[in-house]
Amino acid sequence: MSTHDARDGLAHRAGQVLLSSRPVSWINTAFPFAAAYVLTTGRVDALLVVGTLFFLIPYNLLMYGVNDVFDYESDLRNPRKGGAEGALLDPSLHRTVVWAGIVSAVPLVVAMLWLGGTEEPWSWLVLAVSLFAVFAYSVPGLRFKERPVLDSITSSTHFTSPAVYGLAVAGATFTWPLVALLLAFFCWGMASHAFGAVQDVVPDREGGIASIATAFGAAVTVRIALALWATAGLLMLATQWPGPLAGLLVIPYLWAAWPFRSVSDAASGESNRGWRHFIRINYVVGFLVTMLMIWWALIR
Repeated sequence: MSTHDARDGLAHRAGQVLLSSRPVSWINTAFPFAAAYVLTTGRVDALLVVGTLFFLIPYNLLMYGVNDVFDYESDLRNPRKGGAEGALLDPSLHRTVVWAGIVSAVPLVVAMLWLGGTEEPWSWLVLAVSLFAVFAYSVPGLRFKERPVLDSITSSTHFTSPAVYGLAVAGATFTWPLVALLLAFFCWGMASHAFGAVQDVVPDREGGIASIATAFGAAVTVRIALALWATAGLLMLATQWPGPLAGLLVIPYLWAAWPFRSVSDAASGESNRGWRHFIRINYVVGFLVTMLMIWWALIR
């Protein structure tokens, strides 16, 4: 093998490892931490940079990469895998992905604990819960992803906990409006996971994997997701102005999922159309949420 071929092979392997971290979803974990920290402290410092970097790549590599490793057999039957919605990892890469996640995460976690100091010790507990949820979702012996309802709760924890950690390490005061916002975010996360699970009902059942969607069926799960998104919108009414305006941002998600409220289990794969809309909606909604956060920061 030539040096050029060796480089191409290494680049391909590195690309597959990176793909397993779902780059399209990086912002969903990094942004909540960064926004919570900056809006609470009003500063840009080393902890913000280190924490954002951790929740941007290593965190997602641990979350999604480890999941791809332990879901390899079922992913073989899943036509969605092999692209932006999940890498179909060659078995020769499994050990590499797990170690890449651990090696890239450990130095940043240590730096976060050191930079965070001891003034807010409960932030360490929040970070521990966040990391536990990442592994508990996929690793054998725990496999929370195969425990219906707990799978959606754990998945939502993946996205909500970075924000809670950002608030905790920044010394935020947890008022009712702030708690309502976090609960709304948590409902959004559960809804997103539940709706995402619908498209995998058939391959999950063929692979012997349980989920909220395989337990309740496709149509009922879509309706659960719709109810959770609606609840998230209502909870935003309890937040500080202009927070209530964010309640309107659940409408695009309701629009994306509504056509599949009666989808059969056999046709559940069709909901992937709604899921693709969901991914695009996230970017638009994320931008609008950012604008609302800036508005809030300017008027408080």
